[in-house]
Amino acid sequence: MEKTKIAVLVSGGGTNLQALIDAEKSGVLTSGEIVLVVSNNPDAYALERAAKNGIKTVTVDRKACGSKAEFEEKILNALAAEGIELIVLAGFMAILSAGFVRRYENRIINVHPALIPSFCGEGFYGLRVHEAALAKGVKVTGATVHFVNEVADGGPIIFQKAVDVLENDTPETLQKRVMEQAEWVLLPRAAERVSAELAKRKENKEMKDLVELLKANPYPGRGIVVGKDCVYYWIMGRSRNSRNRVFTLTEDGIKTEAYDPSEMQDPSLIIYHPVRKMNGALVVTNGNQTDTIVEFGDFRKALMTREYEPDDPNWTPRISAVLYENGSRELSILKRVGGTCLRCFYNYESIPDGVGYFISTYQGDGKPLPSFEGEPIPVRLAEPANVWDALNNDNKVSLYTNVKGDVKLFNKNLGD
Repeated sequence: MEKTKIAVLVSGGGTNLQALIDAEKSGVLTSGEIVLVVSNNPDAYALERAAKNGIKTVTVDRKACGSKAEFEEKILNALAAEGIELIVLAGFMAILSAGFVRRYENRIINVHPALIPSFCGEGFYGLRVHEAALAKGVKVTGATVHFVNEVADGGPIIFQKAVDVLENDTPETLQKRVMEQAEWVLLPRAAERVSAELAKRKENKEMKDLVELLKANPYPGRGIVVGKDCVYYWIMGRSRNSRNRVFTLTEDGIKTEAYDPSEMQDPSLIIYHPVRKMNGALVVTNGNQTDTIVEFGDFRKALMTREYEPDDPNWTPRISAVLYENGSRELSILKRVGGTCLRCFYNYESIPDGVGYFISTYQGDGKPLPSFEGEPIPVRLAEPANVWDALNNDNKVSLYTNVKGDVKLFNKNLGD
């Protein structure tokens, strides 16, 4: 089963991060893998802990950002770049907005040093929690791991563990005992449980038939399917300008051209090189980001400089794929969410025979056109001619297929 990719968000010493790292090494955390640590504090010792264990780190300093929206956008871009599926808040001293939380709904967990609903909510963090518990005179406190929602410490509880309050406790001694007896025990267990659920959900996601999927959608727009030894790319159009195109071969791939040059109006977003070679790899995209990727020689770094198309009100996503020589495949979508660009990357180390991963620009027809949602869809592959026939006849324009190096072009304007 493919492991769930975890990011841990930190602000300080990182003792809970260390508990997660130790749990992964000892086999307590087996369904998830910590691939990224993000800190809002450049001096956080947690960053050193991560580096010592070979985990990638990113610092997003809130003080250096012009706004909270910019701060969160930088974090989201870092998460998307690593394909993060689960976020663990481990002493992260920043409140995430409702918009941020919605993007990772039921995929953000937090550890709180009290038995929720006691001593929780805004203002209750760090030593303040233990000071409040001692001031109240409680005999038992503890820790809680819960899902994060738009209410501070208000999400569903995953685990809780009680810890006795001793007669001579200070906030510092109580904090230390709650961490050792509860937080460091519960957080790895919760991360494992949620990671396992996410991994199982991903593995059991229903596979769809590519032909049936296309037949049911009159307007997926532009689409890419990558498989073990194949790639398909098609374009569709609703306007006369978009439909006035054909695919033609180039030395290192294909390009779009006007079928009737005298009818071409605005070529800015419809004339480009969808397919090009790059250092032994094959790059396939729905726009001129193909050239950006080839020029950079690095798929992810190149796409971090690009964003969705400027075609208000559709804001068409940019979809891209790269087929590496070693058999791994990577897909990406750059889409507008809440006025900012969300960059998502999906890596597939190996794909079984007869299976592909499908992504398109749109969910279907509409005004404005609804952008593709969710992760690439696993599909059963079909013969190129059957894929061409499955595309809506009124809207399809061209199809490129490359199966084991056998390239085929289908162009409606040429009678295919």
